[in-house]
Amino acid sequence: MNDGTLTRPVISAWKAKPTMEGAGVRLLRAFGNAEALQLDPFLLLDAFHSDNPDDYKSGFPWHPHRGIETITYLLDGEIEHADSLGNKGLITSGDVQWMTAGSGIIHQEMPLGDRKGRMAGFQLWSNLPARGKMMDPRYREVKSAEIPIVKTSDGATIRVIAGEVDGVTGPVKEVVTDPLLLDVSLAPFARATLPAAVDHSCFAYVIEGEAAFDAAQATSGERSGADTLVRFGGGGSIVVTTDARPARFLLVAGRPLEEPVAWAGPIVMNTKDELRTAFRELDEGSFVRHPRA
Repeated sequence: MNDGTLTRPVISAWKAKPTMEGAGVRLLRAFGNAEALQLDPFLLLDAFHSDNPDDYKSGFPWHPHRGIETITYLLDGEIEHADSLGNKGLITSGDVQWMTAGSGIIHQEMPLGDRKGRMAGFQLWSNLPARGKMMDPRYREVKSAEIPIVKTSDGATIRVIAGEVDGVTGPVKEVVTDPLLLDVSLAPFARATLPAAVDHSCFAYVIEGEAAFDAAQATSGERSGADTLVRFGGGGSIVVTTDARPARFLLVAGRPLEEPVAWAGPIVMNTKDELRTAFRELDEGSFVRHPRA
């Protein structure tokens, strides 16, 4: 049992790697299939930031999902989306789309950029437990203005997307993995203590600047810079410090599911038989269980 009074140590850190997905979108993959068991319930984190529309304009044409939730957090630009249930929409800078694929959905996401061609943001995949794999699909679209901002006395400015900071709760609620999703900015020479529920998996992803994410890093002078994923061990809080440079990072935590994972492309189930069923249904045209009304 982890002691909630202890701060979490950094147990590993690595740089995100360039990859290509969709119809030719250039991304940085912070983690995926190979690392997912270390970060249960989270499966994948992709970052994208470019001023060149050729890097992203081909987008993510129609593709299926089942058994997971996809969380898109946009820093710059716009993304148009549509799905097999008849939903259509546009998310812009600062918005979040929390999509629960559940029993199955087919959708597309087409990045548009902003007026200067900039696109930046993240997509995080979170697993669903066996009992929720075949739940009805749903969307939660959260506009930037709905996300509360907490400014702490120790130099942190925090956008609370999910979870709670200093009594302020994010707009995304009633998710089975009880997630924490924070966008944290630290001033230079700050030392901030951030929440992380005991026994939840927890990681940070550095967006810009650099910071020390535990006492060992702070003492040694080691810093984690942009596009670095930092994975934490057990404990009850995170202590982050900056030097002359400010830092901005995502802080993510969630309750592990501790269930078998059978994963092929955009579909994540518990067994290979369930995967075979999903792909057979795709071929037969019966994948979407809840067509538009």
